[in-house]
Amino acid sequence: MAQVVDLAGRTFAVELTGDAPPRPVDGGLLLPPGRVALLHSLGDALFYRHGHNSWSPCGWTRLSAAPLRIESDERRVTADDTVWDDPARHHSSAVAALQGADGQVLLLGALGLDIPRLTADRDALAGWSERGDAPWFLAYGDEEEVFAAYARHLATRIGHSRKRAGNVWCSWYAYYENITEEQLTKDITALRGLPFDVVQVDDGWERTVGDWQPNDKFPSGMRALADRITDAGLRPGLWIAPFIVLPDSDTARDRPELLLRDGRGEPVVAGHNWGTGYWALDLTLPAAQDHLRETIHRVSREWGFTYLKLDFINGGAVPGARSADLGREEAYRLGLRIIREEAGADAYLLGSGAPLLPSLGLIDGIRSGPDVAPLWEHYATQDPSDALARNAVVNALHRLWQTPLLEVDPDVVYFRSRLNLLTDQQQSWLRDLADICGFRAVSDPPGWLHPDELQAMTQYLAHHPEIRRLGRYRFALDGREVDFTPAVMPESEQRYPIA
Repeated sequence: MAQVVDLAGRTFAVELTGDAPPRPVDGGLLLPPGRVALLHSLGDALFYRHGHNSWSPCGWTRLSAAPLRIESDERRVTADDTVWDDPARHHSSAVAALQGADGQVLLLGALGLDIPRLTADRDALAGWSERGDAPWFLAYGDEEEVFAAYARHLATRIGHSRKRAGNVWCSWYAYYENITEEQLTKDITALRGLPFDVVQVDDGWERTVGDWQPNDKFPSGMRALADRITDAGLRPGLWIAPFIVLPDSDTARDRPELLLRDGRGEPVVAGHNWGTGYWALDLTLPAAQDHLRETIHRVSREWGFTYLKLDFINGGAVPGARSADLGREEAYRLGLRIIREEAGADAYLLGSGAPLLPSLGLIDGIRSGPDVAPLWEHYATQDPSDALARNAVVNALHRLWQTPLLEVDPDVVYFRSRLNLLTDQQQSWLRDLADICGFRAVSDPPGWLHPDELQAMTQYLAHHPEIRRLGRYRFALDGREVDFTPAVMPESEQRYPIA
């Protein structure tokens, strides 16, 4: 049904498949579930693309430019949603926006699950979901105001979290998978008295991905390690990827009935890492749910890790022939609900590789981009989801509107000169962005830092600047202006401002 709607003094033609008429709500209009098509008359506008999960590219691109997307088929399986990828048209997940020449923004965002998707061209902005059950929010006006209104509706309809992680130290960007009980014991001792709140043990402690027991590098067991962290006055944190398994894991070999399968009965490849494709659990299976409950109960209740980094969890929402008739995001949310129940209401859950909407109300923080790295760019890759500091900054900046819903994690900042190719300016951008997000993490072992670096880190973590937003990429921190425009756009593009 086609009709004309008025938004902030501007009229738009909208076509709806749902029966209910548009209804005025806080900040905009509520549109019924079903497909939405909107004639926007904004011409060659800027398009805001929101990524499907934590690692998916996110940002503003002109409609006349190439779509922002991951080109590699293999990488896209891991870091985006392959079902609705379109190499020829601008597309987005959950929410999209258009900014015209006057600077005003037209936003269309889903208020429910079922893989809501959106596309845009110079004439139309369209949205739909796989099962058609998601209502929509439509708004037009100031950029900050329309995104804030959308966030308020998401918080009311789906959920939000007010928990704060505090200052986090994690092992990943120092040792990667080469962590040992012996080395971490030294680091925990060195962290005592420094302004950290959490010690997060990252990948490398487990036998293999899918078999969540300590390997031979942790002879005392994980309970003993958690106790050491607690004794140092810090909260024990643990990395785990609870929705996936590697093909050579004992779980995959001994419990093949737990796996999500495709229409031919083969295990679904949910992504690629550790040199292979990995598989996912069918979270609608009672046996897989029991397996998940046992795993989370063990690591949180028995071992004592009350801060969990849940990685690669988009594997719970990949396409497959599930045992129950649930949408992909409903199945994912079912898995998260089990984790929350077993970990407890007081546990802090950080999602990585997480789709936003089905995570709301169940996790407390979300990774806002791909992994940081101690280098800004790399000549050999243009993939916006690669582990590079610039990619992490760009994605986090474009997801800041989510901060009323949960903590936005921009990943770690650096203070070390050892194994670090970042310039002073690049390191400053990382630190300032972490302050703006309110989520600050470091992976530098104290023993790696020179005295001046240790002092700089300590002062940074102990101070909480006053933040004011001045524009899309401009902020004031304690009155000091920070402009991320050069980080987001190459100098050649800055002749054509986008804000």
